[in-house]
Amino acid sequence: MTPNTNSNASTEGEPLLELERLRVSFGDTVAVNDVTLAIANGERVALVGESGSGKSVTALAILRLLRDAEVSGSIRFAGQDLTQKSERQMRGLRGSDIAMIFQEPMTALNPLYTIGDQIAETIVLHDGVSQQEARKRAIALLARTGIAQPEQRVNSYAHQLSGGQRQRAMIAMALACRPRLLLADEPTTALDVTIRAQIVDLLLELQRDEAQKRGMAVLLITHDLNLVRRFAQRVAVMERGVLVESGPVERIFAEPQHPYTQRLLNSRPQRAVAPVLPIAPVLLEARDVSVAFRTKLPGFSGWFRSGRFAAVSEASVTVRQGETVGIVGESGSGKSTLAMALLGLQRTSEGEVQFQGRPLSSYHGREQTVLRSNMQVVFQDPFSSLSPRQTIERIVGEGLALHRPQLDTTARREKVIAVLREVGLDRTALSRYPHEFSGGQRQRIAIARALVLEPRILILDEPTSALDVSIQQQVLKLLANLQNKYNLGFVFISHDLEVIGAMAHRVMVMQDGMIVESGEVEKIFSAPAHPYTRKLLNAALQA
Repeated sequence: MTPNTNSNASTEGEPLLELERLRVSFGDTVAVNDVTLAIANGERVALVGESGSGKSVTALAILRLLRDAEVSGSIRFAGQDLTQKSERQMRGLRGSDIAMIFQEPMTALNPLYTIGDQIAETIVLHDGVSQQEARKRAIALLARTGIAQPEQRVNSYAHQLSGGQRQRAMIAMALACRPRLLLADEPTTALDVTIRAQIVDLLLELQRDEAQKRGMAVLLITHDLNLVRRFAQRVAVMERGVLVESGPVERIFAEPQHPYTQRLLNSRPQRAVAPVLPIAPVLLEARDVSVAFRTKLPGFSGWFRSGRFAAVSEASVTVRQGETVGIVGESGSGKSTLAMALLGLQRTSEGEVQFQGRPLSSYHGREQTVLRSNMQVVFQDPFSSLSPRQTIERIVGEGLALHRPQLDTTARREKVIAVLREVGLDRTALSRYPHEFSGGQRQRIAIARALVLEPRILILDEPTSALDVSIQQQVLKLLANLQNKYNLGFVFISHDLEVIGAMAHRVMVMQDGMIVESGEVEKIFSAPAHPYTRKLLNAALQA
């Protein structure tokens, strides 16, 4: 990554963005309280804090995208009071002058339109160019954000991309019209370490280019403290809606004054896994699993020929009782596709997957229901996996109603409250809906929903990617304790090698759908044999 510099910051004159005594409340709940913050032309400012501290709400308030919220205070952009502008005037600003990279790309991207159409729409709307020119620029933007084969991916829909690829498409869309202010809400959350470095370098490059022309500033919202150290010039720390400390990055990291800032900087994953017993039985075993998808290939008259894309090739996995098997690899390497095949949810898979010595295909009727309760999953994108029309009590307790019918309403509620408490939420969450929680809180709800049935196997697809460092540490400790208590088997998918080092007993490295290296975590991380593994570890050290 490019080291932090201050050459483009300018604090002279009127700030580009100025928040003064900003307050945002939802009914009796105050999400942001008396926040005052200024960002100069060309400046890079990071806003950090735990999940639910008000970071994303602050960004949404700037764009006037909050519904059912009471907003007071001043929001000034380039000398204009945004609180006094009409919705039509705000639509003219969004995307052109102020753009945002949203935290959860799957919910921000339209599932009915291709990625290219969505990027081109922004360019046509604000720049007035032709569709053909907009498409060319969309392809170029996808290429610059690190998406392979952009000429083909431009015709892909959101569900056809991996989580990291969707995040990069969101970044391309936000940068399409070269905004003066970029609000980046966890822009690298879903990205592996190598692409993360590329994206940070890209943002720095674009920010420097624009600073010379229009003065593009960046407000970075993140829980990745390493990213803050390398990208930002100033940092502001939020706790429970209040700005508790701010200043230059170097000073805050070297001499944090507030106890909350000190706690954030001291939060790192700690290895706390118990050894696997030599006699531990095998819970899950997959042999030569392959998954292929049909794709469209360009022909003489357009996109009409069918091709075959191998997402996973002859992968074999074994998970014993009380063991955590980590799966790492770059975005699009096949990690999540393999996870779905292990769950028996991938129709196009070949090979055999067994649970406790029986093929998944042999479970039928009531046995299949029991199998599902024993094999649970936590998905990467919590918002799209949680029903927006159900309360948290119903979401978490839905599995209990199906798999534990002997529990009455009171017993079911108490079990839901207990598991919510274990993931850091209290009983006040029961009657609320997913949209009322931050991204990190929604991830904890998804984990609670999976854990409430006390499964034998838990497949975790980037379970801590949306969590800040302190909550991440709590969740990892929780998972380790539950594994020790119930002898659970974990398949842990992550692009965060530090998390895998803290949680896994064994690790498997995937590249282009193939497992290129596997073995004990300590051995692989200390003496990697494959060049690709060495590349990942080197990128993690740089990050």
